[in-house]
Amino acid sequence: MSVIAEKDPAAGFTPRTVQLPGYPVRSGPFTHIAAERDRLAQLSWQHFDARQVGATLGAEISGIDLTTELPNAVIAELRQALHEYKVLFFRDQPLTPQRHVAFARRFGTLEVHPFIPSNTDQPELVRFEKSAQVGGFENAWHHDVTWREQPSMGAVLHAISVPAIGGDTLFADMYAAYDAIDEDTRARIENLDAVHDFTRAFGHMLNDEQREKMRAEHPAVAHPLVCTHAVTGRKHLYVNRVFADRVHGMDLEEGRDLIDRLCRAADAPEHQVRLRWEPDTVAFWDNRAVQHYAASDYWPHVRIMERASIVGPRPAR
Repeated sequence: MSVIAEKDPAAGFTPRTVQLPGYPVRSGPFTHIAAERDRLAQLSWQHFDARQVGATLGAEISGIDLTTELPNAVIAELRQALHEYKVLFFRDQPLTPQRHVAFARRFGTLEVHPFIPSNTDQPELVRFEKSAQVGGFENAWHHDVTWREQPSMGAVLHAISVPAIGGDTLFADMYAAYDAIDEDTRARIENLDAVHDFTRAFGHMLNDEQREKMRAEHPAVAHPLVCTHAVTGRKHLYVNRVFADRVHGMDLEEGRDLIDRLCRAADAPEHQVRLRWEPDTVAFWDNRAVQHYAASDYWPHVRIMERASIVGPRPAR
């Protein structure tokens, strides 16, 4: 196996990835992330400090108290930071359900999830309580609620109780994932849509009558495989195995093979950042720019999280 390189007057050469013989797997430096990594490293902020924790995504924010009513200028700068880093982490933020919802609402209208009802006095707050009796099934890469016509713009997740070991959440940069795919694949998927369906994840929770009722309220919806972010204008992959059932106009198996191949772009650790939770840690992610994966490696221990999600615009090319 040899390393293919191209000449670079400054560095001498730029290494490329190479395909391992006999497998659709590539190895080598992820040079396409260098510019974004270095750009993020130069950012500075007026109202808080941000420590970059991933190559192209993730920053730990300090010098800010989410339990208070923050000034509009701080909210505006946090919104900008979210678009830059794609996911923000805050430590030692003992949010009450009321303050959690109030903070999330500063960024837009909040959704009420039809399949995961709130068990707090805040209908917009979803509680994920896992234990020996309730397993965690969020360990698959996904964007949240892509089966909605207007999926989440973002989500604010607060750790209430976490296991001593395990239960981390991983985030994958879907801008970087798009940049990683080859030009022929980009051309192939540019105008294709995936059909997203709630029944893939939530259908088993419902009987036939309930399923038909929810189908009437939430019919399957098509979203582009490649979307243009409504704020940044950057292209990103927008497809996941949890909710994407098929590719519109394509044979079912061929379409699912394509979906699977695109989803594999999220698998590379070079596109990821990993959050080790502590009690009262908060994560705020851009649900368009990243996918996430909750590691289910803590059973039978307890993990309790609460989430408020902000409604976004309909994804578009």
